[in-house]
Amino acid sequence: MSAVVAQSLHAFGLRSHVANNIFFFDEQIIIFPSGNYCVKYNMDQKWQKFIPGSDKSQAMLALSISPNRRYLAISELVQEKPVITIYELSSIPCRKRKILNNFDFPVQRFTCMAFSPDSKYLLTQTSPPESNLVYWLWEKQKVMAIVKTDTQNNTVSQVSFSPQDNTQVCVTGNGIFKLLRFAEGTLKQTNFQRGEPQNYLAHAWVSDDKIVVGTDTGRLFLFESGDQRWETSIMVKESTNELKNLEMMQESESLIEFPTLSSPVPSFEQILETDSHSQQSMPQVFAIAAYSKGFACSAGPGRVLLFEKMEDKDFYHESREIRIPVDPQSNDPSQSDKQDILCLCFSPSEETLLVSTSKNQLYSITMSLTEISKGEPAHFEYLMYPLHSASITGLATCIRKPLIATCSLDRSIRIWNYESNTLELYKEYQEEAYTISLHPSGHFIVVGFADKLRLMNLLIDDIRSFKEYSIRGCKECAFSNGGHLFAAVNGNVIHLFTTTSLENITNLKGHTGKIRSIAWNADDSKLISCGTDGAVYEWNLSTGKRETECVIKSCSYNCVTVSPDSKIIFAVGSDHTLKEIADSSVLREISAFDVVYTAIVISHSGRMIFVGTSMGTIRAMKYPLPLPKEFNDYQAHGGPITKMLLTFDDQFLLTASEDGCLFTWKVFDKDGRGIKREREVGFAEEVLVTKTDMEEKAQVMLELKTRVEELKMENEYQLRLKDMNYSEKIKELTDKFIQEMESLKTKNQVLRTEKDKQDVFHRERMDDLLDKQTRELQDLECCNNQKLLLEYEKYQELQLKSQRMQEEYEKQLRDNDETKSQALEELTEFYEAKLQEKTGLLEEAQEDVRQQLREFEETKKQIEEDEDREIQDIKTKYEKKLRDEKESNLRLKGETGIMRKKFSSLQKEIEERANDIESLKGEQMKLQGVIKSLEKDILSLKREIQERDETIQDKEKRIYDLKKKNQELEKFKFVLDYKIKELKKQIEPRENEIKVMKEQIQEMESELERFFKQNTQLELNITELWQKLRATDQEMRRERQKERDLEALVKRFKTDLHNCVAYIQEARSLKEKVRGLFEKYVQRADMVEIAGLNTDLQLEYSRQREHLERNLATLKKKVVKEGELHRTDYVRIMQENVSLIKEINELRRELKLTRSQVYDLEAALKPTKKFQQQEVPEIGPSEVTHRIVPTMRLNEQEETGRIIEMQRLEIQRLRDQIQEQEQVPGFHPISGVRLPSLVTTVHSLAKMDAEVPNK
Repeated sequence: MSAVVAQSLHAFGLRSHVANNIFFFDEQIIIFPSGNYCVKYNMDQKWQKFIPGSDKSQAMLALSISPNRRYLAISELVQEKPVITIYELSSIPCRKRKILNNFDFPVQRFTCMAFSPDSKYLLTQTSPPESNLVYWLWEKQKVMAIVKTDTQNNTVSQVSFSPQDNTQVCVTGNGIFKLLRFAEGTLKQTNFQRGEPQNYLAHAWVSDDKIVVGTDTGRLFLFESGDQRWETSIMVKESTNELKNLEMMQESESLIEFPTLSSPVPSFEQILETDSHSQQSMPQVFAIAAYSKGFACSAGPGRVLLFEKMEDKDFYHESREIRIPVDPQSNDPSQSDKQDILCLCFSPSEETLLVSTSKNQLYSITMSLTEISKGEPAHFEYLMYPLHSASITGLATCIRKPLIATCSLDRSIRIWNYESNTLELYKEYQEEAYTISLHPSGHFIVVGFADKLRLMNLLIDDIRSFKEYSIRGCKECAFSNGGHLFAAVNGNVIHLFTTTSLENITNLKGHTGKIRSIAWNADDSKLISCGTDGAVYEWNLSTGKRETECVIKSCSYNCVTVSPDSKIIFAVGSDHTLKEIADSSVLREISAFDVVYTAIVISHSGRMIFVGTSMGTIRAMKYPLPLPKEFNDYQAHGGPITKMLLTFDDQFLLTASEDGCLFTWKVFDKDGRGIKREREVGFAEEVLVTKTDMEEKAQVMLELKTRVEELKMENEYQLRLKDMNYSEKIKELTDKFIQEMESLKTKNQVLRTEKDKQDVFHRERMDDLLDKQTRELQDLECCNNQKLLLEYEKYQELQLKSQRMQEEYEKQLRDNDETKSQALEELTEFYEAKLQEKTGLLEEAQEDVRQQLREFEETKKQIEEDEDREIQDIKTKYEKKLRDEKESNLRLKGETGIMRKKFSSLQKEIEERANDIESLKGEQMKLQGVIKSLEKDILSLKREIQERDETIQDKEKRIYDLKKKNQELEKFKFVLDYKIKELKKQIEPRENEIKVMKEQIQEMESELERFFKQNTQLELNITELWQKLRATDQEMRRERQKERDLEALVKRFKTDLHNCVAYIQEARSLKEKVRGLFEKYVQRADMVEIAGLNTDLQLEYSRQREHLERNLATLKKKVVKEGELHRTDYVRIMQENVSLIKEINELRRELKLTRSQVYDLEAALKPTKKFQQQEVPEIGPSEVTHRIVPTMRLNEQEETGRIIEMQRLEIQRLRDQIQEQEQVPGFHPISGVRLPSLVTTVHSLAKMDAEVPNK
């Protein structure tokens, strides 16, 4: 496997269209989907941990967390198949507990899920057309029950369990509200839908059997055991007087209990709905969440309402309103808060409320703040920071700062900090942003918008444009590594700009399709580009021309990058391969295994390559590129990856995708080689501030300083005034206190005198009271003595009674003893007689029943034992009775002593009871008053019922009158219908004429559209033809230049050949001249190269030749006319060549004649021998004397043979050149005109040379 490892660090994004996409793990940690991960985010410590999705996952559809917060269920599509994965959240890291992927029923995808209260069962809902509700025992992967929830292909929005019952299930959807109960292996419906079907979007259990349900028309229903108990409608608030009055009415009537459906009296909400339904559109209730006081629900775009339960009543009233705040950075602040709220979630302590919106945003609010803001709606806050809500199209980073710049189709630009994982800057615009690049210093960005290319400053609190270029729809732009240049793509042209003068310095043209990616090399001397035309070009920026090119028409390239040494180009495209290109040829192609690579990046160290795919995965490879399938795959995003980057120090990998998520990854190398590049200078902390902002702030500071000084002066003046006032007040108070002290002294003296008088009075009063008390004590002693005497008499009477009772109990005991003895005697006599009878019988039957003797003896023994036991029981029973009587006697003696004490306590209790009776009489009077008031209320309610009955009767009468009017109107309608028919008969011919005219107008409009389309098509054809004409002009100029060069070469060759002819009589000099011609016009290095061509070059040559032949086929037709114009010139040149060859032949004949004459003259002249003998040592051993003339002629023949062979090679080379020029567009050989064969002429010359010595 690959030694390159990437670990996910932080995710900036949310997938809002996953069902149930946010919930709390505990009080501080939340879980939400981002890319193809589920993110655990700590709101206090700001860290993130990741729960990865399944491998090769295509989409995450729904989430669900168990009530005990131990398990997380994720519904996904993996290779077009549904999969449910259940994770155990308690383990670190989270591990997969179960995978549900084998199904015995047809299923396309699972759209929503829910855990049971004990977390043992899982409820899943499939998508239409199956629409099956499946009840799982998920630990054993067993389907307990399955039922079809809908037969009309309606969508199901939510499923849930009752909070206390595993068998109770609720399902809601479009026209679906079902309560099901699991029993005996099946799910049976327990409710019946009444009334018109609604599109139920969300529901929540507020108790064991009560459910609140919301619809797409803003209506809320409360169902209890399947029956509707309450209904209300959520109104869209507008600033009109009528609506304010309506709200006041609603608030005044909010305390009235809503009647049930069975009641004949309509509820206030029902009347309100029928009156205002035509005037206002109802908001959609996408989410409902229950909490201890009631429930919260989404109430239209950017709005949440809190409902609380009324005491002792089964309905709810609106208590609070919470809104999403307006975003000042938005391009349309008035619409920035208009986001549909898709999911609500309360923390376990119900202290925090989280919401997720349709624009991929997360908001939170502390519930205590909602209670503080009375009357006015509370506002949410961003949970982290504003996130992208559409596909991210641009990604960039810099060197001097830890910044990431992104742009998106949501028309926003965001600057992130990957060290602190925060959002630095954020701004929205009117146009979509397609591409972005960040200057290496981190102070500027260049952004390609739909209308213009803008160069912007990153200020401390703003992103401000300072230069605009009229380049529409720029899809790619990039600053150079040095920051002195930047390139921008406009269709198939690359514009280069300098950042110093901000001018366009050059334009790079050559692509025939749209350019998809550009990359700078390390030293900014070259630029590499690729496009949809299958071309990868390497541009030299100093000349503005292409240095290398690699064209594969069958591949549409997506991204290109270059190695740090600028020698190798890496490109990925639509042909499922990664190409390694060098010197205009593809060195290697590595298969992508049935996925399309969309992005590629290579590390600055050149040892790592990262590739992004259309499935959202990231592949990490080593470089040099390994064998196939030696890479690490990371399932990162939920959509195709659009951009990838590595930071300058190779520590962090940045990826962006069409799902609107941005991920940062930590990069590791398992080989132990350090991948971190040491920074010479730390990150810069400087920021840009405009001069005007600084001046404004300085002005504000001056104003504030002056204001502070003024306030100081004012405060000092106020303090002086207050000091003066306080000093005056102190003087006044001191005077007052002195006067009061004197008055208090006088009062004190008066009070002392009064005190003395009071002391004398109190002493006298005390004496009188003491005398009175002694008299009262004496009287009380007398009274008590009399009472004691009475009590003593009562005691004596009770003592007599106790003695009598004791005597009676003793008599009873004696009687019981006598009866007991008599009963014993009788029983003994009875049993003795019985025994005698039995013994007699036994003696008589002894002979017959000897065998049963033992049995009888045993029975006898048992009976005796039973009788003894009964006697003993009776004895113990009566002894117990005697003991109880004695104990009761002793207890009665003790009770007589206690009675005395109780007597005094009873008197006190009697007095207390009397007081209680009086208090109870007072309470009885009060209750009688309450009863009377309630009776009055009952009478008033009865009157109200009568009044309502009368109103009902009045309404029935009115209905009857309206029916009569309706009948009269129907009669009138019949008359009007007859008149309408008459008028229609008159109108029909006019209507036919109008139809005919309309048809004619439509035909004319269609013709006009057709003409317009033809014109546009013709304009496009004209532009294409102009471009082709320009290309053919350039090709023709090149061919003409080649033709001129060839003509000049032929002329030079003619002149050199003519000069050689002058030495035709001197063989040696002729040989040297011919050899010089050969060396001059035939290069041996070229011959060697042609002979030893590299096989790779031959393949490349054949491929280029095929490409040129295809282009030639299209260009030949256009160059035919130009070829005819040049044909006369070619004929003239050929005729001149023929005449020149004839002249050469004639000169050769003359040469032979002159040679023969020379030989004759040499034979005639004898002194020539001496001259030749003297000339021999000067010439050297290579020459031959006149004596060996035949051998000399033989050497000349060998030389002529060599010359002929060289001429043949030269002729072959010239023929090859002619064939190549015939293939070049614009060159057409003249039919019927051929050059004379040079080979035949050479052979004729050789024969002539051979004939000369013979002569």
